[in-house]
Amino acid sequence: MTWDIALVFILLVLTLACFVWEKFPPDLTALTLFLILIGCQLIPTEKALSVFSNPAPLTVGAMFVLSAALVKCGAVDRLSALIESSSRLPYSVVILIMVILVSTISAFINNTPVVVVFLPVILNLARKMNRAPSKFLIPLSYAAVLGGTCTLVGTSTNLVVNGIITGKGQPAFGMFELAWLGIPVTILGGLYLAIFGNRLLPVREMLTSILSDEERREYITEAYVQADSPVLGKTLVEAGFTSKRGVRVLEIVRDGIALYFDPKTAQLKAGDRLILSCRPSGIANTRRVQGINLTSELNLGIEQIAAHEGSLVEAVVTPHSALLGHTVRDVNFRQRYRMVVIALHRKGENVREQIENLPIEGGDVLLMMGTDQAIDALRDNDDFVFFDRARVPTKPQTGKVLLVVGVISAVIASAAMEWVPIEIGALTGCVIICLSRCLKTTEAYAAVDWNILFLIYGMLAMGMAMEYTGAAAWIAGHIVSAVQLLVPAAHKGIIMLACIYLVTTVLTEILSNNAVAALMAPIAIGIGIKLGMDPRPFIIAVTFGASAAFATPIGYQTNTYVYGVGGYRFGDFLRIGLPLNALCFVVAMVVIPQVWPF
Repeated sequence: MTWDIALVFILLVLTLACFVWEKFPPDLTALTLFLILIGCQLIPTEKALSVFSNPAPLTVGAMFVLSAALVKCGAVDRLSALIESSSRLPYSVVILIMVILVSTISAFINNTPVVVVFLPVILNLARKMNRAPSKFLIPLSYAAVLGGTCTLVGTSTNLVVNGIITGKGQPAFGMFELAWLGIPVTILGGLYLAIFGNRLLPVREMLTSILSDEERREYITEAYVQADSPVLGKTLVEAGFTSKRGVRVLEIVRDGIALYFDPKTAQLKAGDRLILSCRPSGIANTRRVQGINLTSELNLGIEQIAAHEGSLVEAVVTPHSALLGHTVRDVNFRQRYRMVVIALHRKGENVREQIENLPIEGGDVLLMMGTDQAIDALRDNDDFVFFDRARVPTKPQTGKVLLVVGVISAVIASAAMEWVPIEIGALTGCVIICLSRCLKTTEAYAAVDWNILFLIYGMLAMGMAMEYTGAAAWIAGHIVSAVQLLVPAAHKGIIMLACIYLVTTVLTEILSNNAVAALMAPIAIGIGIKLGMDPRPFIIAVTFGASAAFATPIGYQTNTYVYGVGGYRFGDFLRIGLPLNALCFVVAMVVIPQVWPF
């Protein structure tokens, strides 16, 4: 082992540790790795920059745009509405219908927007069937993942591996080549969820369940600090404005400006207007404070906030929300939306303290309170998906629906018939979509998940560095030597196939699927060559193993998204996901050698 191979391995371990640690965003970690590889001269600058000519990220970005166009024109909304008519059917039948419909759609467009669109439909379906949403949301995510394994464009993972293997002289994937494995697994996975889902999936309460009966009834009102009030100069806590007394101060408005404040240090001044969230007992307590009056009971000639009962609603932050990375305080949430964030659910935990200082992440579930008018005004905001009622489907524009569906069909057909490369076809489709005004250019750029693209670029550079320094060949050589030493010649292929698949799946459960695909694909090719076998079956194992990750909520983006919405715990995914992982493994070990022989 040379020093540069050792350094590559050290950087690889540190990168994987950063992915697991989650202190920094994965795309930032990948770009940092990219610069370190160049700085340490583990890969020439020209070679490192050549990753930006790889067609895979470009194709992934184009498919994000085409997916957004299909969602915007209302086509997916109309298909999702088909599920609502099945509410009177048995649970197992409903799950099977959902898996068939969701997997079919996600086979051709990015699976994350599919889950986002179907989410309120599934929540409404759960209400109609009088079942907990947690009985439906994991199957929704799994269906989207399974569908993505059926075609080349079904998931970004497939496109990443395709870009890597074509760069190494291997034949590109056919549009439906992966369907030989993806379709059987999707069918069996759907049957598994339909038969065992009700037994294995938990009953989890929504975020509102953490509130007491009194906390569910709060009022938003306003109080005025009189000039002769005895609380002048006192802090909010000293004046008695505490949650223990049923009162929370949302804002202090002084001289027309909303102030940031600390309840333990902010001192009250004459003329301060306090925006309050009060339980019924809190309103009575506020009235007892001398020199503090509810503005609804005064005639001050100023704009007033009457005491309205606040409605509680839950909403999930969408993956492309403008709020991502910002805190509630940063975005002036109360002023911007006229809503109050009471609690937040993230990764199986309910958070009620210091919410205003917590950066918002995609998939976070916010428990908010506001007036009915404020809630209705927020419903059309693309930053949130509300849970309290069914989503109103986008009004379909027949002409645009036909055009968008026609463009996507043409992209798929041209790639399947090998008329043009998939990246050229997808980019052409994006241009047609934007020129025809089905999607504005700003909407197209916003639809691209840029962090995924830069994550792919960084990990492609790592794969290139492993190949350039000989690290990939070193790993492949030692793995092959171990197999040749311990395994009979007749079983070398299937044992190696199983090892590659299991390693890929385990890594995907704790890391990004795209990162694992970019890391394992070069190793799989090297192993196949060293064994004197066709690398194709090992490549297929990496491609499928990097998508078929069901045992953790962090293995796939859609799993992470439903994690908070359903109120799940980490172990819920293990309980239902591990058997599905095992099922996928068995099917892969049977199908891959038959379709792609060694």
